[in-house]
Amino acid sequence: MPPEYRTWGAPPGIEIIDILMHHLEAGYYVGWLSAAELHGAAHQAPQVLQVATSRQVRARQVGRSHFEFQIRDRLQGLPTIAWPTRSGSARVATAELTMLDVASDIQLAGGVDNVATVLIELAENERFDVAGLTELSARFPVAPVRRVGWVLENLAGLDTMDRLHESVASRTATPSILDPLGSRTGAVDRRWKLRVNRDVEHESW
Repeated sequence: MPPEYRTWGAPPGIEIIDILMHHLEAGYYVGWLSAAELHGAAHQAPQVLQVATSRQVRARQVGRSHFEFQIRDRLQGLPTIAWPTRSGSARVATAELTMLDVASDIQLAGGVDNVATVLIELAENERFDVAGLTELSARFPVAPVRRVGWVLENLAGLDTMDRLHESVASRTATPSILDPLGSRTGAVDRRWKLRVNRDVEHESW
């Protein structure tokens, strides 16, 4: 163990997650706010390492590192990058996958305001690719795709969302909800078929 981590009882979670998941024989990737933080886009740094898994894995603590696991259906083939660690690398969600994950699981990402902040910051990442986001969107329900498109177009000011809009325009006519934890009232954005049921207060650096 590196000397600087001896008082921790173990290296940071990102350094050992690949070894842990190989030991458990489970597919995985580091996602949600943990991936956003690695991409430089988490104002609310997570207190745990959030990990997507191919099967049920119980939460655990190793040294000072806390791990929480969420089953992600059809995890195989979702885009990840090899994040360098001292022992090799860890699988981390791409910026595009992180966007769709946080927009899918609002409760895991600190609420809609924080989700909007993360999406805006990720859109400024040099790794972000609109074409990759559009292709990946077919693997997600329509609601998170609409949330991502609406935030990037209306709050981040991106004018490159036409292909993403086309990818969801015909999937269902029923409006989705911006904040699934909020009310079911509010004006519907006709372009994105998204009921904007609350004001969004995002942060900026």
